[in-house]
This record gives sequence, C-alpha cells and structure tokens, in this order.
Amino acid sequence: MRIIGLVLVGAVAGVGLTIGAMQALPPVSAESIQNAAPPPVSPIPPAAPTQASASVQPAVVQQQVPGSQAQIQLSFAPVVRQTAPAVVSIYARRVVQAQQSPFFNDPVFGQLFRDFGHSAPRVQNALGSGVILSSDGIIVSNFHVVGNADDIRVVLNDRREFAADVIMADEESDLAILKLRGAQDLPAIELADSDRIEVGDLVLAIGNPFGVGQTVSSGIVSALARSGIAVGSGTGYFIQTDAAINPGNSGGALVDMQGHLVGINSAILTRSGGSNGIGFAIPANLVAQVVAQAEGGETRFQRPWMGVSAQAVDAALADGLGLGAPQGVAITQMHPDSPLAQAGLQPGDVVLAVDGDAVNSPQEMMFRLSARGIGGEAQVSWQRGSDQHESTVALMAPPETPARNRLEVQGIALRGLVAETINPAVAAEHGLDPQASGVVVVEAGDIAARAGLQRGDVLLSVNRQAVNDTAQLDRVLRDPARYWEVELMRDGRRSLLRFRI
Repeated sequence: MRIIGLVLVGAVAGVGLTIGAMQALPPVSAESIQNAAPPPVSPIPPAAPTQASASVQPAVVQQQVPGSQAQIQLSFAPVVRQTAPAVVSIYARRVVQAQQSPFFNDPVFGQLFRDFGHSAPRVQNALGSGVILSSDGIIVSNFHVVGNADDIRVVLNDRREFAADVIMADEESDLAILKLRGAQDLPAIELADSDRIEVGDLVLAIGNPFGVGQTVSSGIVSALARSGIAVGSGTGYFIQTDAAINPGNSGGALVDMQGHLVGINSAILTRSGGSNGIGFAIPANLVAQVVAQAEGGETRFQRPWMGVSAQAVDAALADGLGLGAPQGVAITQMHPDSPLAQAGLQPGDVVLAVDGDAVNSPQEMMFRLSARGIGGEAQVSWQRGSDQHESTVALMAPPETPARNRLEVQGIALRGLVAETINPAVAAEHGLDPQASGVVVVEAGDIAARAGLQRGDVLLSVNRQAVNDTAQLDRVLRDPARYWEVELMRDGRRSLLRFRI
C-alpha cells in the first residue's frame, strides 16, 4: 500500500489489526468535543515472536544515572539499567467465534440455510509490551493489544512468566490496566509529569518489537499536543517522538533521562509499516488517572462531563469572534446542566486554558480534563469578545437524569433490541451529541438486527409515533402490526427502515 497510514504498533499474528476508516470525534461530554477527521489508519503487519539465543554475558559495571549532559552523551546504559526491568512482553490470545448465518433464527429459512455462512472459530495472537507501575503487579499496556483478549501471558525482563487479568480497558484512550496473578516485589517505574516535558528532550523507547526480545531505541520529543491522530474508537492526544517504534512496541515505555515514564508507546505514522515514520505515545498524566481509577475499583474509565460541543479556533473563526490570534477552543453547543454553564460560559465563548495549561484543540481540552479526574475542580481561562475571565469549574460525572430505564424487547416486533432512554451519561457512553434526546440502541440482535438496527442508533419514531423514552417505545412495540417503519439518526444522518414481520 502506498497510502500513508497510522499503525498501531502492537502486532497481531495471523490477522492484521485494521482500525478502519476514521471519523471525526462525536460531540463531547469532555468526550463530546469535535475535531477534523484524522489521517487514514492502515493495518499493521503480523509479527511472529522469535527466540533470542545470545549466550555472551556482559561484564558487571557499576554506574549511576547520568548527572550531566556530558555523561548522557557517553551512554544511555544507566537509564536503561534502571528502567528496562519494569518493561515486559505481553502475549495475548483471543478466540474469534464462528460467523453465524443471517438466517439462523428465521423460522422459515433457518433449516434451509443452517449451514450457510458458518466458519470455524479462529485464534488471534497479539504481541505487545507493557510497563510495571507497582511492585504488586499493576501493568499498563494498550487496549488494542489486550482489550479483547481471552488469555494473557506476561513475560518479565528476568524471564519470569505470569498470567494476567484486565481490570480496566478504555478503547477511547487506547489504554488497558492489567493485574498479574500472584506477583510481588516486582521492579516498577515512576511516572513523570508529562506536562513538564519539552520538545527536544531526550527520550528512550523500550519494548519488544517483532518478538525479538527487549529492545531500546533513542530519540527526542519531536512535538507535543498531537491531537489529529486516531487510535481505538476516538481521536487521542499524543506526545510525538522520533525514537524508533515497531510492531510489538505497543504498550512499551517512553522514558526520560531521569528514568521516569513519560508516555506509553501506542502508534506510528508510516508509509511502510516499519519504524521509518513518527511515533506517538499516550502522556503519563492520563496514564496516572486511568491507573488511579482502576486501583480504586472502577471498571470503566470515568471522564469529567462538560456537556459541550466545541471546535478549534482557526484564523477565520478568530477574526469572526474578535480575537487577536487563533487560539483556544470555541464552544458551539452547551447542555443546560453543563458545569461550564454553571460557571458562566455560553456558546460562542472561547476556552483558552485549563489550570494554566493552554488548550488549542478539543482533544487537548478533553485530555486536560480527563487527566484531572472526577470530583475536584479546575480553573478555566476563557474569553468573550475582548474580555478574558477565570472561572472555577466542577469536574463531575455525567448526570443520570432522566433515568435510562433499560428496555429489553421480548415481543415479536424488534425482538432482540436493547434500548435506553438518552441522558448525559448515556450520551457520553455512546459518543452522542450532548443535546441528544430520545432512545438509543444499546444492542441489536435477532429481528432488530435483521431489520437493520445497529448499536448507537437513536430512534426517533416507530410507525410514525414519536419515541422520547423507552416507556413510549415499549407501548408502540405492543402494536400487533405486520408492517413497521422506524425513523432513526445514525452518524448525524436521518434514515428510515421499513420491514415486514
């Protein structure tokens, strides 16, 4: 392929991992902030693990972490010696179920086409890296390495092996937190403050590329605040580096010259699929918040809810808003219960900074808020016209009002449908517009799937009767009609489904 693609640097043996066509982020809840569509994503090539057979033992040399630039220029060995034991290799396995015939549950065609469309289950093997963050076996890696795995094996630098369980997986940030079974007294790495690193800082990338064994490459921080790159189901916020990163480096460590973790290696932008491209790492400050929530017992990463849609300010928008320069994030829509609204902001205002850190894209604003977690407050600098303001904003979870009232349809009409009434929490989970209302499809199986419904569809009406909540939907579906018409919203487009039962 000759197109430029973004490669997730964990390798999948046997099956290429394609992220798919990229979409702009849906409107945010901090998650609902929109951005322009990022570059296309290409699959990574398979990487089969190999065994290293070197038998030469290096001489033991007593060294310390470099204390000056002159010492750094001599060797990175002291930094590597300090950090490498905390970087592990991860081997993940997932069983992909057999494809099911679309006529499987059909009362008429089920028997006739019972052998149509079936294939044997397949095993997908993924190879990646991880970083030990605590002596009792807390490890951070990438979602695309272990997020859907059925079996995970972790091999330490000293060749010890452990089974591991995923205690939190967040596809949007492409992070997964693992807990090793029966591990103790492990070497751990300390997290750096990723907001304090600068372009030009020396960094090392440590991981297990192509399964050849632990490998170290050096480079610098090439750029900060890269937010147009899509990994997982959303567009992330990354540190860019020129340190060589290859398939299998996913989830590995990007460390500074003090031996602290700056970020988790996640993706490369490359023509060939190799390391001759630019690498991206997830900042350590976001990693710290995800780990804190996982250790606190959360199973899903909670982001502060802002209830707004926004866009980056370009030159034309800055001129229209009367700003002196293109900077900040302009609010385009706002939920009435938004904490920004409570702080005095309104659509048309421009957010300039969060706790003193500038924000110049929706994803950067989302990152700053997510890294601070839920339950506290943040100082937001914002501008209206020529006037600048400071406000204290509460960092809160999305509210659960009105109640979601989950509905599992059992009747013949749309059987297999699971739906919920949309509230801010539901909208955040499905990446919907903060102003969205009505009913969202949570699962679609059986007749609902054959009718064409998909997860994330917002139902507007059924048989020309509006459905504003699941109670109304339940009443409409009790109609014994044979002909059905469902009006819905999918990816911002209104659609109409007609079918007969």
